[in-house]
Amino acid sequence: MSQRDSNMLFLKDMLEHLVSCQQQLQWTTDSQAVHVLTEVMLRDLERCNRLCESIKRKASHAVAV
Repeated sequence: MSQRDSNMLFLKDMLEHLVSCQQQLQWTTDSQAVHVLTEVMLRDLERCNRLCESIKRKASHAVAV
């Protein structure tokens, strides 16, 4: 599996996890659960952001070359 394929699979998995957390967040009324879910979601979003920025830099570099 190429690095790009691996990155795309990771993003897909993270997005699915975020959807799952969002669904749980909709139904929970427990403040501790809200705290944990939102922390997890923020962490996952940060990971996705870093990976997307990396992919973007590589694509920009490939175009420039």
